[in-house]
Amino acid sequence: MKKIKLALLAAGIGIAVMTGCTKLNEEVLDESSVTGLTDKQIAEGIIAPVYAKLPDIWLHTNYFALQEISTDEAILPYRGGTDWGDNGIYLSLHKHETTSTDPNVRNTWNNVLQGASRAITAINTLPENKDPNAALFLAEAKAMRAYYSMLTLDLFGLVFVKDNLNEASKILRGPEAVEYIKAELLAVEPVLDNTTGPGRLTKAGVWGLLARLHLNAAVYRDRYAATFDFKKEDMDKVVEYCDKIIGTPQFALSADYFSLFDDANHNNKELIFVVDQRADLNGHNRMAYFSISGDQFPLPAYPGANGTDGPAITSDFYRAWANATAPLDPAVADPRFYKQNLSIYTNPADSCVEASQFNINRGILRGQQYGLVREGGVFLKCADGKMKVRKLFYDTRSKPTLAVDFTEQVDFTVAGSNYNSGYRVSKYEFSKTSVSGRNFGEHDIVILRLADVYLMRAEAKLRRGDAATTALADVNTVRAARTATTPAAPLATITLDLLLRERGFEFYWEAQRRTDMVRFGKYEGTWTEKTNTDKQKRIFPIPQTAIDGASNLPGYLAQNPGY
Repeated sequence: MKKIKLALLAAGIGIAVMTGCTKLNEEVLDESSVTGLTDKQIAEGIIAPVYAKLPDIWLHTNYFALQEISTDEAILPYRGGTDWGDNGIYLSLHKHETTSTDPNVRNTWNNVLQGASRAITAINTLPENKDPNAALFLAEAKAMRAYYSMLTLDLFGLVFVKDNLNEASKILRGPEAVEYIKAELLAVEPVLDNTTGPGRLTKAGVWGLLARLHLNAAVYRDRYAATFDFKKEDMDKVVEYCDKIIGTPQFALSADYFSLFDDANHNNKELIFVVDQRADLNGHNRMAYFSISGDQFPLPAYPGANGTDGPAITSDFYRAWANATAPLDPAVADPRFYKQNLSIYTNPADSCVEASQFNINRGILRGQQYGLVREGGVFLKCADGKMKVRKLFYDTRSKPTLAVDFTEQVDFTVAGSNYNSGYRVSKYEFSKTSVSGRNFGEHDIVILRLADVYLMRAEAKLRRGDAATTALADVNTVRAARTATTPAAPLATITLDLLLRERGFEFYWEAQRRTDMVRFGKYEGTWTEKTNTDKQKRIFPIPQTAIDGASNLPGYLAQNPGY
């Protein structure tokens, strides 16, 4: 026990106690606090920190920004010439001009490697633990190390291999990295079960990671290839693992698309692996506030909980959706695009709403926005005590004549960088139970869900040359599932280009776009404000701080080409 205590303290991690079989809560204690804990408490305390870095990785300005703002889906201009400037890092990210000193790249790198380090600590300490669950926790720690390795491989093109805390890591790239991750996941799959998710890695979660690994293996093996070689044996494995998940009865596609991103989404049966953000786990994410206006206030109880006028949907991405559903508006044709919660949008007389019934609209927000109006630090109310709802203006930006009227145009020009430029995304719901709503989102952040499994299987079928009808059936199964409202009409045909488009519609704002665009050969394309076609930008630079930190080991950590 002493050895475990010292290993934990040396690694700088906390001891945690689980309050239920699926809840991992990290609580930092000193060494004296460890004394007297049972093997069960110690085992739980070792595994919890392995998961505890996920919220930091998935912070809106870390992994999410790298995966979305670098693509044709999202753009973050210098708002009004005063906000979100950040020394130009978001402009550079979108234009594929990111440098090795970018703080979001550095923070993502550091958080992923800290998660991997915690997994290694757990792998070294759990074998000595006598609790019956220690073997399961050990398998989870190894699976999480593999997940963190998948992130470094996808983002930076390398994997660190290390089993002993006192050893230097070995660096793998290309085919060796793919085989290493695959072996790690296959080794733990038999030990895991399907009862502890979605906040912990399960057998199904590992199947999903294996499917993703095989689907992207052609990219990972030859990062700068002119065309990727999608091997049939890889596509066979994608289908095999997706079949396993689809055949697991506990998972089901959600009839209500936006319920996947609700405040209380933890028990949604479509979710397979998530960042567990429930309130008693100190959930902390800002996914709900990142894009919407600073004059949109989603919570009547919190006059300080508003948006930030961050990233917007590019016109390119919006046009792809509008063209796909024409002559119907995408809000009518596809329930994934938009969900109206405030009736004033279609009935201007409905300007008074019970506080308990107030919800901002969800999905992609266009045009004039309506909502709560804050004056003197409080919200206006109607004569009957209900919340007053009316047209919004940029009062918080001291621009009371500028309407919160989201435009399609968004770019790096003066007009395209105004506070109201660009259609916004309100996909994740504001928390109704946290202390501020703005800073503490308590919805689970989706890492893997069942719809992705169907669409991965469809893609693998297309890439291995199956009849397109079988892939089309998978795509249309997902489209038809959203029956809470009128589902999207079935597609008549499917191609790889159409499948990439469909993945964009299904997974927008879920940090999938960059990986998808690289795999489909579209990342060197041209879109709003982006003309760089350098294939070396398929991965990000290794942070300069990491290069400097390894300078005492000549040749150990080389910068990625092109940086």
